[in-house]
Amino acid sequence: MKTLNDFNFKDKQALVRVDFNVPLNDDFEVTDATRIQSAKKTITKILEDGGSVVLMSHLGRPSGKEDKYSLKHIVNKVSEVIGVQVKFTEDCIGDKALEASKNLSNGEILMLENLRFHEEEKKGDEAFAEALSQHGDIYVNDAFGTAHRAHASTTVVAKYFEDKCFGFLLAKEIESINKVFNSNEKPVTAILGGAKVSSKITVIENILDKIDHLIIGGGMTFTFIKAQGGNVGNSLVEDDKLELALDILKQAKAKNVKVHLPVDAIVADAFSNDAAIKTAKIDKISDGWMGLDVGEETNEIFAEVIAKSKIILWNGPLGVFEMPNFAKGTIALGNAIAKATKAGAFSLVGGGDSVAAVKQFGFEDKVSYVSTGGGAMLEMLEGKSLPGIEAIKKE
Repeated sequence: MKTLNDFNFKDKQALVRVDFNVPLNDDFEVTDATRIQSAKKTITKILEDGGSVVLMSHLGRPSGKEDKYSLKHIVNKVSEVIGVQVKFTEDCIGDKALEASKNLSNGEILMLENLRFHEEEKKGDEAFAEALSQHGDIYVNDAFGTAHRAHASTTVVAKYFEDKCFGFLLAKEIESINKVFNSNEKPVTAILGGAKVSSKITVIENILDKIDHLIIGGGMTFTFIKAQGGNVGNSLVEDDKLELALDILKQAKAKNVKVHLPVDAIVADAFSNDAAIKTAKIDKISDGWMGLDVGEETNEIFAEVIAKSKIILWNGPLGVFEMPNFAKGTIALGNAIAKATKAGAFSLVGGGDSVAAVKQFGFEDKVSYVSTGGGAMLEMLEGKSLPGIEAIKKE
């Protein structure tokens, strides 16, 4: 796996695919610069070697050229984070863009305009990819969030470079997931939350051979409980997945994976933070009530499992954490993982909602690694090969 450390960028120009698809407010100000900060180490290494950097990214989902999706809006924030004034060109291909990149001196950074202003980007168009390749001597992919897309800038462009490598961020993502999958340290615990079994089935089937404990939470809990004959009231259930839930439990047992399901739930009479709430046994929820979080007893059981774990993967919250009354289970889980991490466990958090929860409740610096790519990480957990990663591995 070639990374930045395999190259010296002195007098070289690096074309770097970053994921600067950051949120902006109505005044076009960046409201969360995490993705920019995540790329800083890669950019800095190239500049410190004595090279120059051409950055390319997408922003939003524009149809054609739309000013609100222009990367010009984030140039000042990128300059501020990196500590170098970033230059900008109003297109990503064409004579003007090429002239701007050809005139770049060592130590300078140029940002190209939004790749998705050209429909050829998403189509993986070869001519567009070749035009992009003119901007650099070495191709660096540091955009894990888009590594599962076979787009021109993430995959196709790599074929036009003899020298190509992973940036520090993308290399760290691959390393972290490999650490979960190929660790000699035991036990390995996976925590899967979220609403539906159907969205996590391929993840579960792929990781069963690699884990010792599977903690299940979130809405998909109730499909497992109902499948085993429990009463779940008005809780979310996928009735067409009951057999599948039983089959997963059977597969887990055959592979000596211990499955931990909640034993109690915080139930409500409506899907609202202001609803009436009480605690109920997970398999004895009355009609008219729905489970929206795990209960205290479950928190204690899960914390015991996590305390003994050496490797922890967390994908998906345990309850409807966006509502304060149903966030306690997810917070308790975060605290248990933070404690285990402090004691020496390796913890990887990934998937949109669990990342949001980790940020919201201040666990970001208390776990080993927080993945930057929801969809990309999910596909890696499913065992799929990501085109953006495979393109770099090809010689």
